Amino acid sequence: MVCAAGALYGFAGAAAGQKGTAGGGGAPPPPPPAPAGVRAAASATATAPGGGSAEVARGRTLFLDGCSSCHGDDARGVAGQGPSLYGTGAAAADFYLSTGRMPLANPHDEPTRSHPDYGRADIAALVAYVAALGPGPAIPAVNVAAGHVNAGMEAFTEHCAGCHQVGAAGGIVTGATAPALNNSDVTPTQIAEAIRVGPYVMPAFGRGEISDQEVNDIARYVVSTQHPRDSGGWGIGHIGPIPEGMIAWLLAASALVLVARLIGERN
Repeated sequence: MVCAAGALYGFAGAAAGQKGTAGGGGAPPPPPPAPAGVRAAASATATAPGGGSAEVARGRTLFLDGCSSCHGDDARGVAGQGPSLYGTGAAAADFYLSTGRMPLANPHDEPTRSHPDYGRADIAALVAYVAALGPGPAIPAVNVAAGHVNAGMEAFTEHCAGCHQVGAAGGIVTGATAPALNNSDVTPTQIAEAIRVGPYVMPAFGRGEISDQEVNDIARYVVSTQHPRDSGGWGIGHIGPIPEGMIAWLLAASALVLVARLIGERN
């Protein structure tokens, strides 16, 4: 199912759409006034990292330039292009922007991980603006040091391995691709954000299903898959126990056939 973070599915297309129109003649029309929720947040403090009124205002400027063609100047969405961002929260915005899933060249494409189009400061400003649009999931705090690898593997196997494989190598699901998580560019914060907001077709998990400690455990386990210990063995690409077992049986069977043939030739 498409969950809370799916509300950011159209957080893009603007890079192409806006730039395509900017080259036309004439000065661009002035931006519309900020929504009431943004004006109120700008007069106080935005609920995002370092989110003061100036950052919210800068985030709105970036939003109008890079996101409004799909989400509308008022961030309430454009039919057939992108949904409303009211109430999506900082976590979803930070996840999609920091993983390069937004903006999209085509709002109907599957958002996949790529190099972020925005720097960290611009992402923080956009996150502050989206967070100011209304209450939503905040960026979760993750304590990897407090996590336990064994407990994380159990929780990951129960909740995540059906799509991402037990080795976090990713896979294919109906209508989408479950991304690999065993790459060093996947951060603990992004793991926690994905758990809480459920990007694209991934379900969102609340604290009643996966506790904050289990999030720490899962993050610790996923980080361990990014730097596996293969001393004394053959990693075989860390593709999981079942394929590894099949390869072991294949090698053993080949060795037995070779031994049987050598014995037969000697006789």
